[in-house]
Amino acid sequence: MSPLKAGDKAPQFSLPDQDGEPISLSDFKGQRVLVYFYPKAMTPGCTVQACGLRDTMSELKSLNVEVLGISTDTSEKLSRFAEKEMLNFTLLSDVDHQLAEQFGVWGKKQFMGKTYDGIHRISFLINPQGDIEHVFDKFKTSDHHQVVLDYLKQHSA
Repeated sequence: MSPLKAGDKAPQFSLPDQDGEPISLSDFKGQRVLVYFYPKAMTPGCTVQACGLRDTMSELKSLNVEVLGISTDTSEKLSRFAEKEMLNFTLLSDVDHQLAEQFGVWGKKQFMGKTYDGIHRISFLINPQGDIEHVFDKFKTSDHHQVVLDYLKQHSA
């Protein structure tokens, strides 16, 4: 597994959102987009991470940043997750993990002594030109939103 790095071109994509509607990276041309990959909707860590972003959405929007959360969950499950946690950003379904592989975040993981393939929790800030501006790979689920905001405040366009 080798995640994309700052300076790399972000892969173009179109995936179904929590309502089954196709969303493309090109829909956000001219904006910064935080593409955050997370393992599984409705699990404790992913919920904490999503709620942190939800609660700072007005700040993120004021910095002209859109948020796209991506997991291998189905649109139906994402819809339940968004509704249950009152999420105010788009969740995308990458069921066959093709996009996760293009971003380099799909790979071997270990949990409770088992090894399996899955999504690694890594976020990518994509600049208005479609390049990866910054990679967030060192954070706790509880402070992910703050790490992102701190970076954005230091590097506001």
